[in-house]
Amino acid sequence: MTGQRLVALFLLGWVLVNYPILSVFDVDRVWLGIPAIYLYVFGVWAAVIALMAWIIER
Repeated sequence: MTGQRLVALFLLGWVLVNYPILSVFDVDRVWLGIPAIYLYVFGVWAAVIALMAWIIER
């Protein structure tokens, strides 16, 4: 079951950093001095790592 969850998480992460969704955040906005695209990519990356750790520890 853990393997299936990790595969599903991989697919979710892949979809979240793929072109159609990534292009939504490719705007000229800056939050706290950081471009929106960087915040989004690193936020998704951190969330995928956190979810992966949670799945493996369960």
